Amino acid sequence: METTSRVREILSWYPSDNPGTLANLYRLLMHGRLAGTGKLVILPVDQGFEHGPARSFAPNPPGYDPDYHIQLAIDSGCNAYAAPLGFIEAVAGKHAGQIPLILKLNNSDTLSKGHSAESAVTGSVKDAVRLGCVAIGYTIYPGSAARNHQYENLRALAEEAKAHGLAVVTWSYPRGEGITDKKGETAVDVAGYAAQIACQLGSHVVKVKPPGDFIYQPEAQKVFEKYNIPWKTLADRARHVVQSCFNGKRIVIFSGGEAKSTEEILNEVRGLRDGGAFGSIMGRNAFQRPREEAIQLLRQVMDIYQGR
Repeated sequence: METTSRVREILSWYPSDNPGTLANLYRLLMHGRLAGTGKLVILPVDQGFEHGPARSFAPNPPGYDPDYHIQLAIDSGCNAYAAPLGFIEAVAGKHAGQIPLILKLNNSDTLSKGHSAESAVTGSVKDAVRLGCVAIGYTIYPGSAARNHQYENLRALAEEAKAHGLAVVTWSYPRGEGITDKKGETAVDVAGYAAQIACQLGSHVVKVKPPGDFIYQPEAQKVFEKYNIPWKTLADRARHVVQSCFNGKRIVIFSGGEAKSTEEILNEVRGLRDGGAFGSIMGRNAFQRPREEAIQLLRQVMDIYQGR
């Protein structure tokens, strides 16, 4: 497929990256049903590590098999498939070259009762190169007491990844001791701030949760009011997050979150699209459905991002 003007424009936003990294961003943007549009739909399956196998895969038992997920991503036409080391190692050789892979380099579990939000580094840049990945993935928790250590880790991993020609995808999920109200984790001002932090740490692609109808920081409330920043609709809030990503010059995609009905998901995606979102990264809401239903849902999401 011929490179589109939109993909050329997006690649021009990363002028300091080497040809290898730009080539991998190109692979990400030029794959699947959304190839060339500048939009992305990615299937992430780190939930087995993050939430446990029964909570993640019992709703659709074929999901216990790592082959199931990558085939779902391929057959539905996703831009990429993201997972921790074990799941990627289980499938990378068998499906080499069939879909861009993102290796999630850090993960946490629900067994610890500690308070600080922090994930362990469970993979390496060398693993990502060995497995033919286009990018590494890393989660930061702005608001956590451990955030500075996470930022330092990400900076070092991003430097190494870029030196090896890989792109950097950052999950930026505010939580921890600094955010005392659960609603604050998805507040529009916090979501924009979390996205900005990920960009400032050198991310090519930023993943955040859809921003909620809430402003958490009193100082931000004053600024939103003084400058009449719109935030009452999901499209307005998504637009603020995109603007926070270097005025839209960094790719920002939104998570699917907890289980929702199909109509709720599609309405949410429409709002995100209308706010300029680059796409969605949807896990449980896809793979916990029966296979054909999941494929249909992912394709409906892709259709929305194409303006249908």
